[in-house]
Amino acid sequence: MGVFLLAQAIPAIAKDQVNFLWSREWNVDSEPLRFGVRDLLWATVVTSIIAMLLAVPVGVAVALFITEYAPRWLARPAAQLVDLLAAVPSIVYGLWGVATFTPFVGPLQNWLGSTLGWIPLFAPKYQSSLFVVGIVLAIMILPIVTALSREVFSQTPRTHKEAALALGATKWEMIRTAVLPYGQPGVISAAMLALGRALGETIAVTMILSALAPGSPWSWSLFNGGATFASLIANNAAEFDSPEKTGAYIAAGLVLFVLTFVVNAIARIVIERRKAFTE
Repeated sequence: MGVFLLAQAIPAIAKDQVNFLWSREWNVDSEPLRFGVRDLLWATVVTSIIAMLLAVPVGVAVALFITEYAPRWLARPAAQLVDLLAAVPSIVYGLWGVATFTPFVGPLQNWLGSTLGWIPLFAPKYQSSLFVVGIVLAIMILPIVTALSREVFSQTPRTHKEAALALGATKWEMIRTAVLPYGQPGVISAAMLALGRALGETIAVTMILSALAPGSPWSWSLFNGGATFASLIANNAAEFDSPEKTGAYIAAGLVLFVLTFVVNAIARIVIERRKAFTE
């Protein structure tokens, strides 16, 4: 797959008249080609970070509640209810995000913009924004984080937990000293898998995220519109009518491919080091 992407992208990048990584221009409809991925990289990374900041703490907390606090009659239905979120198609999340969630979050976004608008990250912009997409992505990746974390927490050796309790630890102290350290590699794996899903999500992001008008000023604001790598490619799939133009979009896909590859490589390194430490 990497070889295919490189073979298709390199000719287009060679004809690019601007810096591919740092330019915010995207004009592939005329010669010479002028396209850069800076804005795409910003939108993709920011929405994924928002999703991770929301989904990982909530997912870990839900997994701990189900495995350590919830009674048996509640634990199984609660786990199944969270797992059902993974069965909802992306297009349904997109429709729900456009029709229901964006208007619902609108007042909060407007309030943050009016209150904290002096901070560049909260400058008021569009209603359908990176902020809204990040929250929707958090809901979409929540089942991944919860299910994997729940599985690894449930496998914590009973002797570890009983030893902590025997030494006088409270319930939370037992979780903090026995359950969380044992499950840390699994939580990291869950977070990285969820991050990969967030980085590559296409349909829901495409439906929700407002497209910036060509030539509009770039902004640090989370309330800005834009396009991610995946949504740009999906929106313009019908325009793959020449090798050069197709190569430009494949070059954007190549950056997304490298980004997800690096994320997973870092996760594997962290997990392996953690395993060596625990052993």
